[in-house]
Amino acid sequence: MKTVVVLGAGLVTGPLVRYLLDRPDFKVEVADVEPDKAACLVAGHPRGSSRELNIRDEALLDRLVEGADLIISMVPYVYHPLVARRCIARGKNMVTASYVGPSMKDLDAEARSRGVLILNELGLDPGIDHMEALRIIRGVKSAGGRVRGFVSYCGGLPAPEANTNPFGYKFSWSPLGVLLASKNAARYLCDGRIVEVPAEELFDRPARIEIPGLGLFEGYPNRDAMPYIDTYGIPETETMLRGTLRYPGWCAVMRAFNRLGFLDQKEKPWPGGSLRSFFLESAGLKDATDARRALTEALGPDREVLDRIEWLGLLDDKPLSVGSRSVLDVLAECMVERLRYEDQERDMTLLQHEFLVEYPKGKFERITSSLLDYGIPGGDSAMSRTVGLPVGVAAVLICDGSLGLAGVRIPTEPEIYEPVLRELQQFGITFREKREETSGISKG
Repeated sequence: MKTVVVLGAGLVTGPLVRYLLDRPDFKVEVADVEPDKAACLVAGHPRGSSRELNIRDEALLDRLVEGADLIISMVPYVYHPLVARRCIARGKNMVTASYVGPSMKDLDAEARSRGVLILNELGLDPGIDHMEALRIIRGVKSAGGRVRGFVSYCGGLPAPEANTNPFGYKFSWSPLGVLLASKNAARYLCDGRIVEVPAEELFDRPARIEIPGLGLFEGYPNRDAMPYIDTYGIPETETMLRGTLRYPGWCAVMRAFNRLGFLDQKEKPWPGGSLRSFFLESAGLKDATDARRALTEALGPDREVLDRIEWLGLLDDKPLSVGSRSVLDVLAECMVERLRYEDQERDMTLLQHEFLVEYPKGKFERITSSLLDYGIPGGDSAMSRTVGLPVGVAAVLICDGSLGLAGVRIPTEPEIYEPVLRELQQFGITFREKREETSGISKG
């Protein structure tokens, strides 16, 4: 019997916990800062348990790690290195769905020396995107091909019939995480040229992305794509872009939030007043009677953006209590209140890879691999399925000894991504592939 401790009981953890509890040789303990959420996920299962978690309580964290065969960290990403250090010290493997940051990378040598596997980036993006990309690239290479271009876009969005608000968005994962991701600079390769995008310009020039059967979306670059040239083993590529998908209009309003300073994380004292006063003051504007005019002077006459800001309630007279807070936190509170899924509404996850492949004798092929998954009305969201299930599958592979790996890693080895992708197919999480000959590399 293997004991798995899951740290965090957030929006994407349910399918993961149930996947493990459905296996008779697993016991699962879920720990969360809100113990009722943890208990709800376990739902009285005889091999499940729950408890309260204070992630900063090092003694408690040590006890949880000591009693586990595997730790799954689904807490905010800033805490993963803290958990990983304790896992390495006690010789326990660990899984996360989050990006590998610098402080996690720094633990690689120690993890390898102790024979501990810290496996990261096992969600949707990052996660399934890596695994499908590498599966196709491996096939291309075995056929003598070279990848000359790679463009990938991914998004978690309301299904078309649930796209019912002016933002074209509803939260299926951490609201704060969505907004923090909007503060990242980006870097990518386009036709052999490195493009740097400062955080304040991230939403300035969204691409138009056509998804067959679903229509037009907009996309913007996601973080630094350049390291994935080496990660994917395609040094010959002239284009490498990883981006985020949204319904049209999202980038315009996020660009406005950036310009107005609404993504500022710095806490400052607030003596009290209305939401309108708070946001106008945060933007460096007077609390004018005509708030729209004040914003128009700051942003220009973009009526749709102003309508969205007003619809969100940022110009309401609703009182905001006294205290120290950041404008980003208050914005997240406003957004989660208005951008939520109603009962029986579905979300969807979209992931589309496009490869330009060159074969011997000058033959070129364009390969498009697309994933579309819908949430279950009244049940699991598509986001929770596509993030939680690959984590669960990897956890089983580690616990049954299938992975003879150590160090801080992501799922780039066939022994990880092949069984994970196979198992996801059992849950209907599958890719559709299209191949067509093309004339070659087009310089933009």
